[in-house]
Amino acid sequence: MLEEKLKEAIIGELERQAADRPQALKLQGASEANRSEELVVNGKIDLAALVMVIAGSVAGGP
Repeated sequence: MLEEKLKEAIIGELERQAADRPQALKLQGASEANRSEELVVNGKIDLAALVMVIAGSVAGGP
């Protein structure tokens, strides 16, 4: 259960970042990532935002 929440939070945040900055971040396999164990990420990731989302997911946030 926790692993699924974390996976959803990470994928969701990476998709958000890719949508906000498509020239800087590209994802491949995001739509299948919930069913698989692989996601291809090319570009720059805002780690501070990703960490906040992960921490919120672990703490029970939205």
